[in-house]
Amino acid sequence: MSIFLDENTKVVYQGLTGSQGRYYGMLNRDYGTQVVAGTNPKKAGTGVDGVPIYATVADAVAHTGANASCVFIPAAGVRGAVLEAAEGGVELIVVITEGVPMHDEVYLYNKLKADHPNVRLLGPNCPGLISPGKANVGITAAHIAKEGGPVGVVSRSGTLTYQALYELKQKNVGCTTCVGIGGDPVPGTSFIDCLAAFEDDPATKAIMMIGEIGGSAEEEAAKFIASNVSKPVVAYIAGVTAPPGKKMGHAGAIVSGGKGTAQAKISALATAGAHVGQSPSEAGDLMAEIVAGF
Repeated sequence: MSIFLDENTKVVYQGLTGSQGRYYGMLNRDYGTQVVAGTNPKKAGTGVDGVPIYATVADAVAHTGANASCVFIPAAGVRGAVLEAAEGGVELIVVITEGVPMHDEVYLYNKLKADHPNVRLLGPNCPGLISPGKANVGITAAHIAKEGGPVGVVSRSGTLTYQALYELKQKNVGCTTCVGIGGDPVPGTSFIDCLAAFEDDPATKAIMMIGEIGGSAEEEAAKFIASNVSKPVVAYIAGVTAPPGKKMGHAGAIVSGGKGTAQAKISALATAGAHVGQSPSEAGDLMAEIVAGF
């Protein structure tokens, strides 16, 4: 099995007529993802490589049965695009766009929770998610992921998402689903959301979690792991050498006021029973050892 995404997911791409949306939308389709529609109100009735373009997400859902959306549009338009997708009837919205204003992220988080509680938002500023051998939505390079499980992966960092998948593949360890939640301060989907889903997924036997400095998401995840996760967890935290007060890559990756340090996160996860690697490669080795014992 997998979480959030499988071979039955039908995806509409908001931004399929743009260069990036088209490039990745077609890559995802070539992988086997059901890319059933795109949207552009100015180009409704046209198509992109055989994929029909509709004026709105609601139109796309009505004509194709799409149940997921992938957003490849400029940051200023993301708030409206996400609301359009949620109101249009999809269940999963994946926002690849970076640079979305934080007040828009806060608004969308609360708006969806209040008015569309059954809609999952992934991102913004994330690589998307892949269930290897089934479907890929976003910008993850599918060839670095080995299908078949038994490991579920969740990561804040896009680059480290890719490295985690590659480390596992090099050790002949497969992945059920890999979820990149994004590095912004207010993600639509959290570590805890993914940990809970992996815990409930019978095909996922172990979980790899990649975190980084800034915020308290990893400490909150550690508390959840201690109380609610029975499966082995391997973790890696990026940013051990990051100087306080300096933003490192992601909007949420900043140590401020002595909080959000890598060491505090590492300590919390270790106390919760997770196996913490000091590098991505060491985390891969730890996971390979765990999988070998199944």
